[in-house]
Amino acid sequence: MKQNLFVLMVVAFALVFTSCGKLPQVEIDEAKASLEEAKSVQADLYLADEFFALQDSLNAVVVAAETQKSKMFANYSEVKEKLTAISAQGTELVTKTGARKEEIKSDLASAQVEINNLIQENIQLLEVAPKGKEGNEALEAIKADIEGINFSVSDVPVLIGNGDLLNAQTKVEAAREKAAAINTELKTVMEKYMKKS
Repeated sequence: MKQNLFVLMVVAFALVFTSCGKLPQVEIDEAKASLEEAKSVQADLYLADEFFALQDSLNAVVVAAETQKSKMFANYSEVKEKLTAISAQGTELVTKTGARKEEIKSDLASAQVEINNLIQENIQLLEVAPKGKEGNEALEAIKADIEGINFSVSDVPVLIGNGDLLNAQTKVEAAREKAAAINTELKTVMEKYMKKS
């Protein structure tokens, strides 16, 4: 009787530890798939800090799982919890990446309107800017800069259409800065000219 009880206890004990002791491969695969999906929507570009932090978390959890695997009585309950959380965060990252892209598109549209307004104002300021030998050369250079801004910004809709929002954003920012600098320069010249008059 005692021997049977002992055998039953050993079997029960073994069952408890083997149920905790199996590597949670399904959860690992799900977490990896979640990160791959986030990468496929370019979370690694648009939300790089969050994406790489999540990737680091996954790597750490996989290492922890391997460490548990090497133990005689492995317990993966904490690892499973973390893997489930990483999967959920990966899915959330997909949604957040889509929202970030829409935000960038909206910012690009606003920036393009701002740049066009600055260009129109700069053209008007060029028409009334003081002329002279040195003035004409400077005005021609400014005119060329404005044409360059127009040319640069003309690529933006194509970049947006191709989903290359980051390059579009870079071009728009550079164009906005240049247009604003020209605007400031022209207004400064006009103010000096008005004071002399």
